[in-house]
Amino acid sequence: MAYEVNIQGYRLCCLDAISDVSQTEWNRLARYATTGGPFVQYSWLALLEDTGCVGQDTGWQPSHWVIYEGNSLVAAIPGYIKTHSYGEYVFDHSWANAYHQHGFAYYPKWIAAIPFTPVTGPRILLDANADFTRCVQALSSALQSWANQQGISSLHWLFHNHSCDAFDELGFPTRRSVQFEWVNRKYSQFDDFLNVLTSRKRRDIRKTRSRVLSDGMQIHTLTGDQLTTAHMTTFIACYQDTYLKRSGHKGYLTPDFFFGLLTRMPDNICLVLASRTDKPIATALFLYDKTGLYGRYWGCLEDIDSLHFECCYFRGIDFAIAQNLPVFNPGTQGEHKILRGFEPKFCYSQHQLLHPDFHSAVEKFLHQETPVIQEYFNQAQDVLPFNSDYINTFVNTNDKPSDSDHS
Repeated sequence: MAYEVNIQGYRLCCLDAISDVSQTEWNRLARYATTGGPFVQYSWLALLEDTGCVGQDTGWQPSHWVIYEGNSLVAAIPGYIKTHSYGEYVFDHSWANAYHQHGFAYYPKWIAAIPFTPVTGPRILLDANADFTRCVQALSSALQSWANQQGISSLHWLFHNHSCDAFDELGFPTRRSVQFEWVNRKYSQFDDFLNVLTSRKRRDIRKTRSRVLSDGMQIHTLTGDQLTTAHMTTFIACYQDTYLKRSGHKGYLTPDFFFGLLTRMPDNICLVLASRTDKPIATALFLYDKTGLYGRYWGCLEDIDSLHFECCYFRGIDFAIAQNLPVFNPGTQGEHKILRGFEPKFCYSQHQLLHPDFHSAVEKFLHQETPVIQEYFNQAQDVLPFNSDYINTFVNTNDKPSDSDHS
């Protein structure tokens, strides 16, 4: 254990590897998660460490926290010491630059997050009988003491679904962002979803899907024991080629990680594979569990008009309907998702900078940023493609973000 302290009747420990805690005990807490997918499961986090995606020289040093009451594990927090801000999707590069300009070090910092995964979910896995507010208070005290010893500049909770109140009371201001998510409103088939769209949008989507499947294109959705090493090899080739074209590197996740998914989490994988004349040309990788479907990685070896929309969005909707999954999160960013029926959703992060002047400056910035994000959210709702009779049953552009948005 990297650090241990007793506070308010709890024993809090910082771990530098998830293997320092029992998989059974970690997953006992994770089973209470009602959002966020399989990413808080022990297998996902351990696989990242075991395959070198985090740790060593990646800039992601595991620093998980666990909380015991007596001999019972009552809370677990996936956390990392960061020496950069890549792979987080809550952008704080300007804060780092401000530190640098004033002669201070912004890195290392600590984040409670899932690496490379901007999916809202619990960042404090909590026993059903544990007191959330009391745990947060004890953890905050432990984190600040530990951070001062370690030279950590700041503490960040990214894409969490907890009530902001407990964090606000401790002086962690809230930052909001917007993603787009498809909601399954008890559809039985894809046409049920199309029928609640405007007639023009129905025609557009049908035309797009028909065009993609012309000229000998074949698209298959594979799960569980349908998936083979050959399928994953194809996906990795597409993933690395696409990352190399866009970013100049082969991606954050290693081939060993993806092959490990086949053995450790086969029942959480969905792979869409597009081929023409039996030649694979594109893949989309999704993760799923009872909480929803989560689109993670797309890759293609050949650019084909609208193939991305079919594989990453429409096939995902098909799958979510067939599996009766409540939501489909296709990934971060992208206003183009709105016109395909993906609705805006607020995401939340919390931030505490340990230097008081910088903390005050960031708090002021977030206060000014919030109405801008609210306006963006409202504008996104205004252009949703649902027909007027249907949209009024669930959309209210005058809603303000509140704790009920992420409870």
